[in-house]
Amino acid sequence: MGKIDKKTLNKVLLRTQACQFAHNYERMQSLSLTYCFTPVLEKLYKDAPKEERINAMKRHLEYFNTHPLAIPFILGISAALEESTEEDQKDTVVGIKTSLMGPFAGLGDSLLNLTWYPIAGSIGASLCVNDGSIIGPLVMFLMINLLYWPLKYFGLHKGYEMGMDLVEKAGMSVFNRLGNLANVLGVMVTGGLIATTVKLKLALQFAFGDGDPLVLQDKLDGIFPFLFPCILTFVCYKLLKKGQGKNSAQIIIGLIVVALVFAAIGYYFPVFNIFA
Repeated sequence: MGKIDKKTLNKVLLRTQACQFAHNYERMQSLSLTYCFTPVLEKLYKDAPKEERINAMKRHLEYFNTHPLAIPFILGISAALEESTEEDQKDTVVGIKTSLMGPFAGLGDSLLNLTWYPIAGSIGASLCVNDGSIIGPLVMFLMINLLYWPLKYFGLHKGYEMGMDLVEKAGMSVFNRLGNLANVLGVMVTGGLIATTVKLKLALQFAFGDGDPLVLQDKLDGIFPFLFPCILTFVCYKLLKKGQGKNSAQIIIGLIVVALVFAAIGYYFPVFNIFA
């Protein structure tokens, strides 16, 4: 155990119960995650200069989204890395945290949301379907939480221990390699998010005689899939970079206004419908 004691980790554990309370569509769980991680940052940066404390908070406010049950484990590893790295190595902490969120999100969804939760719900429902007994909901609640809490507790503490063991056994040089791998994986995750979350397609079709119309989007997908989502993301990225991230609200409002304008044009003048 390093500077961060079990009391501090348990504070983080309790705060993870509120990890879904501050979702937003720009950075998802980042605000909740920073709230959960604050006891660790307060412990590590108690006597640090104000600028370092501000930077520590800011780097954990970056985009983050994963399964709630995976958050304690990821925070445990992040705590160990925060404690063990120098200020010029902190990008590694963010990179590793970002690279872990995607795999654990899929794992949590498949093993819990789509497997254990339906099983617990089915057993609970079978106990109260005939007479409305309160035993059914209680059994479901207990089945979920008797798995939920131990996984969160051991995930947080084991994550911290694993992070510290990595530092002690592999040395600080491992962070350069991990940082490069995490950056590459982060770019891959970002590319996957663009393809799955940014929805922008051409609605243009050209009819020739009595045959099937030529759908321009299908032709573009055969050459460059998700071309327009990539272009839109790139434009937003350049605007954010130009405004140093301070213009995110204006960009979101601008996108909403442009979307409404094109939707109105497509609704009232179908012949000019460009995007779907």
